[in-house]
Amino acid sequence: MIKTFLILINLQILLFSSQQIVLVVANDFNTSTAYLECYEGNKKIFSTIKVNIGKNGLGWGLGEKKLTIKSNEPLKYEGDKKAPIGVFNLTTLFGYSKKHNYNMPYLYTSEKLICVDDSKSNFYNHIIQAHGDEKSFEYMKRRDNQYQLGIVVEHNKQAKEERGSCIFLHVKKSENSPTAGCTAMKLAEIQKIASWLNKKKNPILIQIPHSLSREILELYPELNNSNLLH
Repeated sequence: MIKTFLILINLQILLFSSQQIVLVVANDFNTSTAYLECYEGNKKIFSTIKVNIGKNGLGWGLGEKKLTIKSNEPLKYEGDKKAPIGVFNLTTLFGYSKKHNYNMPYLYTSEKLICVDDSKSNFYNHIIQAHGDEKSFEYMKRRDNQYQLGIVVEHNKQAKEERGSCIFLHVKKSENSPTAGCTAMKLAEIQKIASWLNKKKNPILIQIPHSLSREILELYPELNNSNLLH
């Protein structure tokens, strides 16, 4: 019995230590820039990256963990140009190249691939092939190449009406251009992250203002070495 218990504990430690975490921390709720670090267990994988986030800062999103929300803090809504706060699964990569060797599910962004942002639609917050009758959506193949390579953030998984859609990590438009709610970086930076991500290691995005650092460290003590949280 003791031996079995120890084996289970060791398995839990092994699974815990192999999880991949993309950590994004902004100074406060209102800034449009933040810093990103990648961790596998307690090991930092790449150098810290400066990223652009929502034009209007951050708002509470709908993710995998229930964190402490204060009554005066903003929620994330459709069209508010805020990036979502929370813990979110990273589920899928997408890009303009038909061929890939990533360790994640991958969507080729054809001319007809869209993400629906009409909250009344049955396909709200879904990436689909265009039917021709969608009222509001964005094309996944853009002329500005911001979606040349991207990562789907599983925000608002239940497609709750007006709580925000089509949240990605993607290529930034320019050095200082904020986003409509996504998190953007240079192409070379997102290429490194995409090549590192592995579906078997349950990759997640933790995106917060610095004021939530203590709570995140309690939930994810493996991030204790991050300077962003201290």
